[in-house]
Amino acid sequence: MKAAHCLSIFESTIDKYHETDDVDTVLLHDFEGIDALLCEKNWIDTVQWHLEDIVRDPNIDPVEGLKLKRRIDKSNQERTDLVEQIDDWFLSFFGEKNNIKSGRLNTESPAWVVDRLSILALKIYHMQEQVDRADTDENHLNKCKNKLSVLLEQKADLSLAFDQLIEDILSGQKYMKVYRQMKMYNDESLNPVLYKK
Repeated sequence: MKAAHCLSIFESTIDKYHETDDVDTVLLHDFEGIDALLCEKNWIDTVQWHLEDIVRDPNIDPVEGLKLKRRIDKSNQERTDLVEQIDDWFLSFFGEKNNIKSGRLNTESPAWVVDRLSILALKIYHMQEQVDRADTDENHLNKCKNKLSVLLEQKADLSLAFDQLIEDILSGQKYMKVYRQMKMYNDESLNPVLYKK
């Protein structure tokens, strides 16, 4: 598993979404296994990116805005659940090579790096859109070009860090653990606003 492979799936998924550019489009894909999980993860991120744009419309109807906020909350939970499924895949992939006896622990698991790569792919796509706009001034264009340059540097650095993490786990230098996020705000038994009703 390499960062370039993840990014190629993310980029194709983002392109697929923008064929309709509609948050209600149903995802259709031919991926299997981990590739399907990566595609579904990025699709959630892409749809949520656009929901976040829509909900920030200052003229949005408050009732519609609240519906969108609830949809975004649900999407966040689905995103977290999918990251944990991807980490389960990594645990299985590494098997006995995940050396918890002598390896060192990393600050985040492979799937949470994948999550960051997915979001970064979205940032790059949308910043490139800004660079390509013909209806802006030179100042806007230059700011966006500079931001895009930083994002591309981040992509190279994060890709390298991810690939090194995978190599380090496979060689026994590092190991991974999965901590369930245990989100409380969607749980009727843990969110006081919900369980006090």
